[in-house]
Amino acid sequence: MGLETTISPPEGQQYPSTPQGENIKPSTEGDALSVAEGTGFLPNFLMSIMIAINAEQIDNLDLSPVQTVIDQWLAAGAIAQNEQQLQFEIEYPREDLDPREISEIPEVRLWFIRLDAYYPWLPFLLDWKVGELARYAAMLVPHQFHRTEGIQYNPEALEMFLMHKIFVLTDWLHQQGIPSKSKLMSMSQMLGYDLDDAFFDVILPKK
Repeated sequence: MGLETTISPPEGQQYPSTPQGENIKPSTEGDALSVAEGTGFLPNFLMSIMIAINAEQIDNLDLSPVQTVIDQWLAAGAIAQNEQQLQFEIEYPREDLDPREISEIPEVRLWFIRLDAYYPWLPFLLDWKVGELARYAAMLVPHQFHRTEGIQYNPEALEMFLMHKIFVLTDWLHQQGIPSKSKLMSMSQMLGYDLDDAFFDVILPKK
């Protein structure tokens, strides 16, 4: 029971790319519906929802652009229909010679820490296929960037982050009446881990 850690991807394989310059390979934004800041959202027609976050909102720890979208989904009972549909477009000014990636900027990371505290189950909504899960983890987990190897998470911190999300999502998905095992296993694999079936026998609510 427990984790079989596979922190390093298999030979010839890389961690998922992250949007906006933090890529192991070039990011593909895909088709997304643009959401104006604070004005609401467009319904999901098998397309992603893009939420724009600007520097003022980041500096003021203002979650309202996200709250506008997610709280309406919650009120409409539409959370399950929007699984893996959420993308972020982050605009935060940097000097031309500033070498930092967006997830290395303290103000941006602090905004995401507040977001994670408000919606600890947010990975369910993130668009994994374009790297939003990998970037979200980078906002919350210490890491380094390598020119050839891409993002390298601190292994112990990543394991703690993953297990926290597994426990949070297990309970939250159960409350929503959404089957969780395959989703949680897929999320773990996206971050380089394999979870034993026996592990879920312990943590999944008994019927």
